Amino acid sequence: MTRKIVPIRRITNRPNQMDEKKIKIEDLREDYNLAVLEESDVFESPIRQFQKWFKAAHDTKIGEPNIMTLATATKEGVPSARIVLLKGVSEEGFRFYTNYNSRKGQELKENPNVSLVFFWEALQRQVRIQGTAYPLTEEQSTEYFQSRPKGSQIGAWASPQSEVLNDRNLLENNVAELLEKYAEEDQLPKPPHWGGYIVKPYKIEFWQGRSSRLHDRLLYTLVELDPKKWTIERLAP
Repeated sequence: MTRKIVPIRRITNRPNQMDEKKIKIEDLREDYNLAVLEESDVFESPIRQFQKWFKAAHDTKIGEPNIMTLATATKEGVPSARIVLLKGVSEEGFRFYTNYNSRKGQELKENPNVSLVFFWEALQRQVRIQGTAYPLTEEQSTEYFQSRPKGSQIGAWASPQSEVLNDRNLLENNVAELLEKYAEEDQLPKPPHWGGYIVKPYKIEFWQGRSSRLHDRLLYTLVELDPKKWTIERLAP
């Protein structure tokens, strides 16, 4: 079987035509006027409201609407953020998966307080979530891992995520060894250093862009004495 070779674009520091025109970042702006967000239009449950907005993002054909920013912090409060993929949402919370040995995995171990952000530019909408991250069970993580493509399973074993790599060939050699080892297998076992988390929210803010930066912001806050009830407040833009 002939394998198609796809050329890889190398990133260089050579000047191009775009370098000749300085981008005025301070002049970049958009006026938001697609929709409004009223208290009378939202569900009492922020999870149901999120699901409604997520479906709208999906139906709008936004590329990967489950992309979210995950912000974590060390126990000293030093923050870090990165893009990850939402892999499930329910009344229990928001689920994602990662390498436990990665920077985010280590920070989640010592400080489970996190923030999530979704931004759907085509809808001029943003959702911000504050919550606490809890590890999923081994059974839950294994079930999801076995549903992943084989290439992704190999990647989870091959990459010592967040560690310094002196040479990319080391990573590619790991992949080659795993491909040979599991050539006759459809699936790989789940690595012990890989699994999922569920973020149980206590604050969820829905943001709808409005004209002249007078945006609509509705904040849901979990009622401490009744974990099934939420208050809804409007915030100034």
